[in-house]
Amino acid sequence: MSAPVCRLCGTVLDTTFVDLGMSPPCESFLRADEIDQGEVFYPLHVRVCHDCLLVQLPAYIPAEEIFDDYAYFSSYSESWVAHAGRFVDTAVERLGLGEDSFIVEVASNDGYLLQHAVARGIRCLGIEPAANVAEAALAKGVPTEVTFLGEVTGQKVAAQHGPADLVVANNVFAHVPDIVDFSKGLRAMLGPEGVVSIEIPHLLRLIEGNEYDTIYHEHFSYLSLLTTQRVLASAGLRVVDVEELGTHGGSLRTWSRPIEVAGPPSEAVARVLAAEAAAGLHTVEGHRGFAAKVATVRNDLVSFLVEQSRAGRTVAAYGAPGKGNTLLNHCGIRSDLLQFAVDRNPYKHGRFLPGTHIPVRPVEALAEARPDFVLILPWNLRTEISAQLRYVSEWGGRLVVPLPSLEILDQPDDVIDTEVVAAR
Repeated sequence: MSAPVCRLCGTVLDTTFVDLGMSPPCESFLRADEIDQGEVFYPLHVRVCHDCLLVQLPAYIPAEEIFDDYAYFSSYSESWVAHAGRFVDTAVERLGLGEDSFIVEVASNDGYLLQHAVARGIRCLGIEPAANVAEAALAKGVPTEVTFLGEVTGQKVAAQHGPADLVVANNVFAHVPDIVDFSKGLRAMLGPEGVVSIEIPHLLRLIEGNEYDTIYHEHFSYLSLLTTQRVLASAGLRVVDVEELGTHGGSLRTWSRPIEVAGPPSEAVARVLAAEAAAGLHTVEGHRGFAAKVATVRNDLVSFLVEQSRAGRTVAAYGAPGKGNTLLNHCGIRSDLLQFAVDRNPYKHGRFLPGTHIPVRPVEALAEARPDFVLILPWNLRTEISAQLRYVSEWGGRLVVPLPSLEILDQPDDVIDTEVVAAR
C-alpha cells in the first residue's frame, strides 16, 4: 500500500503524530443481533505533514459510510443548544442580520442552531448529509437539504436560494476528507460581502489537555489556526478574526471573508498564532511527544478500573459519545470493567458500543443499578452532566472524569471539590 499524502498540499505523510492502533468507526453502535458477527477495525494512525503542518488521519472510511445512518443528535445536549443560541445572538449583532438576511449552516444536524434563526424570522437553510438526522430538523421547521457540501453543491445552493450573508460550519471542518473542495463550497455559497464562521477544536488545546479521545475516523483533520488559514486561503477566504472558546476542551471560532474584501486580520489572530508558535506548532518538531502523554492517560484509567474490580466495586459510564469509544477501545476496556453505559439518546438504547460491546441503556438505569462510580465519557460537558447526576451521591456513588487526567469528583463541579488521582 502506498504512503498516504496530505489532503491539503499533496506531500507524502511520513511523520507520525500519534498511533492509537485499531478501532471500529466510533458511531457504529451494534444491535443485539450483530454482536456475534465480525466487526471491522481501522487504523487510528494520525500523521503530520512536514510541509504544510496539517495534522490528519487518512480517509480509511468513506464519509458516505460514516454519515449514512448517523447516531449523533446535537439537541440532546442542553448546553450545546444554548451555545448555539448565543452564537446566533452574536452573529446577528456583529453582522447586522435581520429578516432580509440569509444564513446557511453546513452539517446542520437536527436543527439545534438554525432553530434560533427561525425563531428570529431570518431565512435560513441547513445542509446535512445524514438523512435520519435531517428529519429531526425538518420536524422543527428548519429547511434542510440532505447532501454533502463541495464546490458544485455550493454553487447549486447559491443559484437556487441566493447568496448567503452568513455561512456557518461549526464542528464539521474536521469531518470532511476533501477539505479543499469543502472550503470552496463554503465560498461558493457566500455573497460578495458575506462572512464564513467556523468552529473547530483547537489542536493546541488537544495537545495541552491530552484530549486524544477526540481522534476518531470521522475526524479527518486536527487544526491549528495556522493550518485553518492555509486551508481557507485555498478557497479564496481570509481569516479576519478569531475567538477562543471553552467548548470541546478548547475551540476556535474563526470569522472569514472573501480575500478581495477581507482587509487585515485582527490582533486576536496574531495573538493566537503567537501562542501556537510558542508551543512549537509551527514546526514539525513541536508536534512530537504527544504519544507519551496518551500512554499515561490510558494507564491511569485502566489501573483505576482494575482496582475497583478487585475491590468488588462497580463502574458504569454516563454518555456514549464517539470520543468515548476511541478511549475505551484504545484502553482495551470491556464490560468486565465497565458494566454498562447510559445515554439520553434513545437511538442508542438497547445497542452496544462498537468494539467493546458494552451495552447502552436509558439514563434511568443508573438509579436502578446504583454503581459505585459513574465514568463521564463526554468530559467536555462535565459541568452540565455532574449537575444532572447530583443524585448519584444519594447511594454513595461518585463521578469520575478520565481526561485531561483522571479525577474523582466528590460533588458536582459547581461545588468545587475534586480529588486528583493522577498527575497532570
